[in-house]
Amino acid sequence: MNKSSISISVIKRLPRYYRFLENLKNNGISRISSSELSDRMGLTASQIRHDFNCFGGFGQQGYGYNVPELHAKIGEILCVNKEQKAILIGAGNLGKAVANKIFQRQSGFKLIGIFDKNEAMSGKMIHQIPVRHIDYIENFCIDNSPTCAVICIPAGDMKELTDLLCRLGIKSFWNFSNYDIALAHPEVLVESVHLTDSLMALSYLSNNEEGQK
Repeated sequence: MNKSSISISVIKRLPRYYRFLENLKNNGISRISSSELSDRMGLTASQIRHDFNCFGGFGQQGYGYNVPELHAKIGEILCVNKEQKAILIGAGNLGKAVANKIFQRQSGFKLIGIFDKNEAMSGKMIHQIPVRHIDYIENFCIDNSPTCAVICIPAGDMKELTDLLCRLGIKSFWNFSNYDIALAHPEVLVESVHLTDSLMALSYLSNNEEGQK
């Protein structure tokens, strides 16, 4: 199958497969069938086989899947080892959490710079990286050529910043703000994370629990 024709829903399931397989591997499980994997993940076996067949299929008839091999293959598909250069803007509580927790493990990106407009943050270390004032971001990008920006600042500060970052060669954004980067810059890749959206969805479901039964 042509990779460009693979649906985004399939791609978004790959990290979940990767996570489950990593857990199985760490627990000494070396082989698993699609039906066993479906029971653990709450997906149908046919859905799992379809998803894997988008990338050529990895199982063997009568054997199932080799867990370490499948985990490694999905890691290759997700390019977790490629380490594209990333910068983070916003060294507040959210930015610190993202830097210290998310970038501790392989994700396909390597954090190389952190920036904040608060001068009091300049020089402080986060994830073994010094925080720089936002005024230095242009020279840093010119010298280091990052391709991804992680945004952990309020939406009000975003327009001028994203315009600058796009001019400096940023091709993808992991966006924790409410600013719609994709609307202003349809040429870049944007993955937006709205933390309160899932909480509000949970609020609805928990307050309408009887109606869901």
